[in-house]
Amino acid sequence: MIQRNATRAVRIGRVIIGDHHPIAVQSMCATPTTDVDATLAQLRLLEQAGADIVRIAADNRKDAQALIRIRGESNAVLSVDLQENYRLAEVIAPHVDKIRYNPGHLYHHERKKPWKDKVAFLVDIAGENDCAIRVGVNAGSVDPEKFSPGEDENSVAPMVESALEHSDLLDSLGFSRYCVSLKDSDPQKTVAAYTAFADVRPEIPLHVGVTEAGMPPMGIEKTRIAFEQLIGNGIGDTVRVSLTLPNDRKHEEIIAGRQILTDISAGRVRTVVHFNPDRLNLISCPSCSRVENEAFIDLAHKVQERTRWAEEHALTIAVMGCRVNGPGETDDADLGLWCGPNYVNLKCRGEKLGAFRYDEILDRLDTELARLVENT
Repeated sequence: MIQRNATRAVRIGRVIIGDHHPIAVQSMCATPTTDVDATLAQLRLLEQAGADIVRIAADNRKDAQALIRIRGESNAVLSVDLQENYRLAEVIAPHVDKIRYNPGHLYHHERKKPWKDKVAFLVDIAGENDCAIRVGVNAGSVDPEKFSPGEDENSVAPMVESALEHSDLLDSLGFSRYCVSLKDSDPQKTVAAYTAFADVRPEIPLHVGVTEAGMPPMGIEKTRIAFEQLIGNGIGDTVRVSLTLPNDRKHEEIIAGRQILTDISAGRVRTVVHFNPDRLNLISCPSCSRVENEAFIDLAHKVQERTRWAEEHALTIAVMGCRVNGPGETDDADLGLWCGPNYVNLKCRGEKLGAFRYDEILDRLDTELARLVENT
């Protein structure tokens, strides 16, 4: 059996995480939230695969109204991802079981309003509507105020600082029904962030995942590496495997998550679990409703095939379809493809190289990758 940290219990609808309850497995709908029929269909597939909690994004009033309709036709345990608009919680909270907010996104809306006031608003809404909260810190969108001049923005320290700061505020407001996540696309940084947080606040339940893990099988392996090191050391009360998959395969995230947990529980783990830093690293975000063109998914798989020749080179390529985390994740990569509705924005180590059509980006990627390989 997995020996786990003695975190406090947090109820999310009919699911309880922490306090040695079974580790919950969750996923996120990738369909546009406003496409109610498609989202319901995907929600049911996720439930059939064994999802304990399903997250759905809401970015505007239309999304919120669609989510209310979805709740009317499903009794799934639902978490809402508030994106940049924290005030939508007031509309959605009566219809969901958990509110997830990203500390780095609070400044996008009502910029002159102090972030602590915004969190207090969310706490009031959650308390009035029997909702849990997740503080979802993400490496691609950390609060910029957490970075000191000249500081390495790849550091996990700003993530941990943000998570601790928000936890302290929630505690001071008398709200304890929350969990925290600190996700990075690098499994080792993910492990470092969660470990550092758990050392300070071991009682807080943690939602564990590697963000933008990419495509199978590499995305599953990155996640497995992080889970083995974290869950194997008692850290983690609920998990998600974030994979780049077409909509009809999204439930594979649940299958992968349960298999990894089963293997860890049975002791089927690697002797050496470090992700290989000396090989080509492909990052791609999980398909979700923030993706503005589903061609991104097909492109990510084509990039995987077209770059196999460079597997022995320690370079990172990020293929991002998310308008929220895409800019930040592609800035950190050697080559970053940030996929918009009609064009793919190509960057080389944070420098913009231009916007290319989906049918021309691969040739330019080949050219830039060859140049980097030659110069390394």
